[in-house]
Amino acid sequence: MLALSALADPTRLRIVEMLASSGQLAATDISRQFPISAPAVSQHLKVLRESGLVAVETRAQQRIYSFNPAGIGEMEHWLQQMRQMWNERFDALDELLKQEMKKRKPKRRPRHDRKP
Repeated sequence: MLALSALADPTRLRIVEMLASSGQLAATDISRQFPISAPAVSQHLKVLRESGLVAVETRAQQRIYSFNPAGIGEMEHWLQQMRQMWNERFDALDELLKQEMKKRKPKRRPRHDRKP
């Protein structure tokens, strides 16, 4: 669940959003967008790289980062599992509630037994 953990940090989430919308960015260009030191941004990029959310390519003296859509697969799989689990639970609850409602329906007396 590295990808989900990586995106829990607002700075890393913003970096991923930037890369997803911009395509590719050099580490220095990414670093300029934040009020933190370049080494701090570098650490965030390392976490994103290790989680598979970004890819890096070295060009001369620059490190060029890009969004890796395949890195989202882990989160999609987890979300699908959670959705299935909760749907099953809600279906079971719905069935239980239907059964309880049937038990609690007041029995109507026949018309001739009713008092005026």
